[in-house]
Amino acid sequence: LVLLILLSPAVIWRFVQGRRSSRKAVLLLGLCDAGKTLLFARLLSGRYRDTQTSITDSSAVYRVSQDKSTNVTLIDLPGHESLRLQFLERFKAAARAIVFVVDSVAFQREVKDVAEFLYQVLVDSTVLRNAPALLIACNKQDVTMAKSAKLIQQQLEKELNTLRVTRSAAPTSLDGSATGGPAQLGKKGKDFDFSQLPMKVEFVECSARGSKGEEGEADLEALEKWLVKVA
Repeated sequence: LVLLILLSPAVIWRFVQGRRSSRKAVLLLGLCDAGKTLLFARLLSGRYRDTQTSITDSSAVYRVSQDKSTNVTLIDLPGHESLRLQFLERFKAAARAIVFVVDSVAFQREVKDVAEFLYQVLVDSTVLRNAPALLIACNKQDVTMAKSAKLIQQQLEKELNTLRVTRSAAPTSLDGSATGGPAQLGKKGKDFDFSQLPMKVEFVECSARGSKGEEGEADLEALEKWLVKVA
């Protein structure tokens, strides 16, 4: 009996690690035209390609380093409002990590829509339970009008705080059943910030297109380093 008690924390730890190691997917999420599909293509081939708005998922094995045995499955999910939650529902349980792609150029006018989708992701019961690493990839930094990662983080925290207040005041029946029911985002009584979440959240600046457009190299170094960490 004593032996079992002594072993139980180790057994539990191995079980938790086993559960995490079975989740090999990195989900690419974001609104339409944020650049997810080009990002997906650049990570896999390094080459530029013309893309269209996705209406279904695309997946491929991504080698995160020279060690060929270390890989994850990248899954690019549609960003269209009518599709994104149903595809998130399909793949969320397999997510080791999530890359939430933001259009840094259109961010100022899209901030409410970006925050709304991110809120739906963050209060999802499966996402909260599994706590996959989360990267906010501030894309299109090659464009002069792009907002910085710091400003995007500040604006998102402000919008998510507002959403949390308005959602918590709404009747339970009106809170999206698609998210698995209402959940408290962050710490009660405090303004929301990303450090309050159960998963580690990081922000990076990147450019899937690159400063020279189709002919140039993408600027994905920070994203690639993050993928190595979470693999």
